[in-house]
Amino acid sequence: MPALPMRYAKLLADLFAACLVLLAVGWALSVQRKLGLDLYPQQFFAGVLFFALPLAFFTLPARRRTEREDVPLYDLILAALSMGALGYVAVHYPDLVLMIFARPPELWITSVIIIVLLLETLRRATGWALVLIISAFLLYALFGDLIPGRLQGRPQNWQLLAGYLAVDSNGVLGLPMSVASTVVIAFILFGVLLGITGGSQFFTDAAMIGMGRFRGGSMKISVLASGLFGSISGSAVANVVGTGVVTIPMIKRDGYPAHKAGAIEAVASTGGQLMPPVMGASAFLMAEFLAIPYSQIVMAALLPAILYYVALFIQADLEAAKLGIQRVPESEIPARSTVLVGLHFATAFAVLIYLLFWMRYQPERAALWSALALCGTALIFGYRGVRPTIRALFGSFARTGHGVVEILLISAASGMVIGVLNITGLSFNLTYALVQVGGGSAVLLLALSAIVCIILGMGLPTLGVYVLLAALVAPALIEVGIEPIAAHLYVLYFGMMSMITPPIAMAAFAAAAIAKAPAMATGWAAMRFGWAAYVIPVLFVFSPSLILIGETGEIIFAVITAGLGVWLVSAGLAGYFADRLSPLKRLMFITTGLMALVPAGAFQGAILTDAAGVLLGLGLIGSELFRRRATPLAQEEPQ
Repeated sequence: MPALPMRYAKLLADLFAACLVLLAVGWALSVQRKLGLDLYPQQFFAGVLFFALPLAFFTLPARRRTEREDVPLYDLILAALSMGALGYVAVHYPDLVLMIFARPPELWITSVIIIVLLLETLRRATGWALVLIISAFLLYALFGDLIPGRLQGRPQNWQLLAGYLAVDSNGVLGLPMSVASTVVIAFILFGVLLGITGGSQFFTDAAMIGMGRFRGGSMKISVLASGLFGSISGSAVANVVGTGVVTIPMIKRDGYPAHKAGAIEAVASTGGQLMPPVMGASAFLMAEFLAIPYSQIVMAALLPAILYYVALFIQADLEAAKLGIQRVPESEIPARSTVLVGLHFATAFAVLIYLLFWMRYQPERAALWSALALCGTALIFGYRGVRPTIRALFGSFARTGHGVVEILLISAASGMVIGVLNITGLSFNLTYALVQVGGGSAVLLLALSAIVCIILGMGLPTLGVYVLLAALVAPALIEVGIEPIAAHLYVLYFGMMSMITPPIAMAAFAAAAIAKAPAMATGWAAMRFGWAAYVIPVLFVFSPSLILIGETGEIIFAVITAGLGVWLVSAGLAGYFADRLSPLKRLMFITTGLMALVPAGAFQGAILTDAAGVLLGLGLIGSELFRRRATPLAQEEPQ
């Protein structure tokens, strides 16, 4: 069968990748307006996919994990089909969006082509798991009326469904694509330029100096950097790509598995949306919803967020001990004078922070101007005597395009899930069922609410997640007597957990793409690293002392016991404390840790559970430390 040789395919793929990024850069800088073009955002998203889908067919073989020697004819045909369909949507979108319910052939035929080819490229990029999950949602949209009970859906005409998912702003061309094709591309470009200019090496050297003398230093750098940046950014995914392009390669270089490197970055970045002061802009809106001072929101959210990061930091340390990743040899730690010559890289980050938080620039525009500042200082000063070439800087566009194609495919496909939730009424059916099934049981209602929050949070930015859940879920929690601020923080926590909870774990999948790790494996690892976010909201709902509501003595006692509980559970999950833990010891650590985590006022007799957890936990810690000290002596006796 005739085929395109790889040397030509690579040139073509590089061209498409560069055009994809240049299109995103032009949109971020409003070039279309300066040219007098009045375009819908969906036309731009369709234009991005116009380059992304053919790029996938050029570079991803039909059989995953195989090396291709050329691009077969069928892939060239599929690439041409995708370009034709998406180009048609991009040009005729204003007319097509008005004809969704009329279902003309030119719309549904084009839409079917887009959906089928998108699922095929997604399969090539990530495997079957996501494709099967999205297919299940599509089947629900078509046959939801056959499901009995409260989750019964409205049956959809397949032609209408195809047009809605492919063209409407609630489908493929919706919010996930909006984030991926603007913020993500801009920050990935910034990260690629950091690598080309020597910035990545500079931050590696700085990390070596700062944390190289401690075990697991790179993971700890990731936790701290992502937490600090994420606390004032508005998107978990943007935080992943903004800091992950630096931290993930550093973590992998230390010897951590790729999926764990991506997972801890995803969890650290997602937690930034739960950490005051900004909390993805949710803190300000929450104060308006609850009609209370902003400072009260910040104080309430502070302790749970600190516990979240304490759990993550402890796991990073224990994972390093478990994997035997020791401190960096002194000979490999660079001298402080070496790093001083690279301080000019801080200029780019200063520009980024200034534009984001003082000038209120959109994240993508701030990232692009920061990238320009980075190129300028790198060309003038260089790093360790090396300056980037102009050719290498221009080559960053193609490298960025190749790096974002998987994220774009996942984001576009996630839009189909959101579209099905909207068109079938499944999201509202879930909320109605939540209130009815939960009845008067707070425990059952909380469990159901957590599931609904994770589902409704799929693919949405932080603020969108919070607004949706505050309107649909929080009132049901308040109705059964839960403290209003606890109810709102609860839905925010579980809404954000959709970012690291498979099947649609946007932050975990973005990190997996950077780490070059399996997407689902990264998602499952992220759930384990982020365990605290699934437990802490339940605790502060039952006992508001963890959100600093109550008597001072209760709050202090809750802080101490919660800190010990987080340490014990993290050790149990990591399988390591002073040494490797047996399965039984792991179970004991987790059990006593959860007992210690329970606040004293959570239920009648909870203080006994809390005290038992503390005492048993301290006993476990003491026995492990004693055993660790005794082991070397026992080993020396035979000698």
